[in-house]
Amino acid sequence: MLGRPMSRAALSSTSERLSILGMQVAPTSYAQAAAWCCEWSQRDAAGYICAANVHMCMEAWDSGEFRAVVNAAALVTPDGMPLVWALRLLGCGQAQRVYGPTLMLEVCAEAERRGIPIGLHGGTAAALVGIQTALVGRFPALRIVYAVSPPFSVPTAQEDADTVARINASGCRLLFVGLGCPKQERWMAAHQGRVAPLMLGVGAAFAFHAGQVAQAPALVQRIGMEWAFRLAMEPQRLWKRYALHNPRFVLLFALQLLGVLPRPRWVARTKAT
Repeated sequence: MLGRPMSRAALSSTSERLSILGMQVAPTSYAQAAAWCCEWSQRDAAGYICAANVHMCMEAWDSGEFRAVVNAAALVTPDGMPLVWALRLLGCGQAQRVYGPTLMLEVCAEAERRGIPIGLHGGTAAALVGIQTALVGRFPALRIVYAVSPPFSVPTAQEDADTVARINASGCRLLFVGLGCPKQERWMAAHQGRVAPLMLGVGAAFAFHAGQVAQAPALVQRIGMEWAFRLAMEPQRLWKRYALHNPRFVLLFALQLLGVLPRPRWVARTKAT
């Protein structure tokens, strides 16, 4: 039986959330987020988790529809240091980064300990092979019961139905989705209540853990310059994203702190119960 869609309040009623340009982010930790994910999956909660960075925040600012998708998530973690700094400036002095690729490993460790089967949806075929090898090497008892690299083309209704059936038949309770922002968030929202597992959007984690793309050194990540490292690695793909989003984020968040920023328009949605 499929899990019933649950409101974020029902899933994580103890979680504080602060608005960063209209996107609701929870100051949490790796241990707490991993525990929540596994607990919710064992309760058959049908929902999804987002790991938010500046890119996601600005996509949500620009699109009311996408903002509603992100804010409907069971949990939105501060994936990037700029969002951590924003939370601290908003009064959450103990805010820390909960980075999607690292959260994936933390959740896998907890899933291995609890015997929770996981699935992988996204990435290239080569990345999918690489990440399975990496995860099994790191977590020998982890049960990976589903692993699919979907085509980049838009699936037909029948193809999508077949994907849903395959995920549900696999028995996985935690599904890592690596389709990239904003595609993966929209995919998770569209499949909430249709697929049985709790979904976690982890972006480039598949390519990182498969060894296809280098992650920024820890120091570079701590000082908030990971974007520059990634830009140097993939300039043709990423330059427009960073040139467009980063300066606007700094300006708009400064206006939010000053109290002069108009509230974003919200898209009405039906709250899950």
